Amino acid sequence: MVGSYTHISVILDRTGSMEPVRDDIIGGFNTFLEDQKQQPGLATLTLVQFDSEEPYEVLFHFAPLEDIPGLSRDTYVPRAATPLLDAIGRGINDLDQVLGGMAPEERPMHVIVVIITDGQENASREFHRKDIIKMITEHSEKDGWQFAFLSADLGAMRDAVSYGMQEASIMAYDKSTKGVRDVMRSSSDRISDLRRGTKDRLAFNQEDRARQKSEKRRGRDPDAS
Repeated sequence: MVGSYTHISVILDRTGSMEPVRDDIIGGFNTFLEDQKQQPGLATLTLVQFDSEEPYEVLFHFAPLEDIPGLSRDTYVPRAATPLLDAIGRGINDLDQVLGGMAPEERPMHVIVVIITDGQENASREFHRKDIIKMITEHSEKDGWQFAFLSADLGAMRDAVSYGMQEASIMAYDKSTKGVRDVMRSSSDRISDLRRGTKDRLAFNQEDRARQKSEKRRGRDPDAS
């Protein structure tokens, strides 16, 4: 295991409902990417987009951060419906296969999966909720993988908890320029904490949550949708 090596997999919703924040997602992700390039240590990134027309489109696969150019309006085009479970399941299996093929001394110290969406599952065909619960639980508890779930839909936040993700690494964001910018900044900050060794787990703090009105609504009324 390489102590200075982090792998980040980003599973990004590019369904039709993301169109209002298309440019914000592009800008937010690119700022996240540039910030991570400045952090110490080795890091690779897998970036996957999903929608019902193409449930698992890999843009970059275990690529060194410095080799990744970022998103554009040509590469991020929202469309279609939301096969969220299929995207998560295939993302975990992909990671499992690649890491399983590495010698133990070559594997990353930190494996982080960041899921970015704005809605609930409505189009998966391959994976079911019980599959995702098992996969996330096993990799979190046995392998130490860390999962972050970012959503603009409060119903999807409840789903994330039911999938086995930790409440501390789940955050609602406002579907606005500021909301997207702030959630990407918070995600980068918390991943940077891990990479610098100042934290041992990915957990959003109160300052991160205070930037999002959606987090306040979620705190006041856990049944809000």
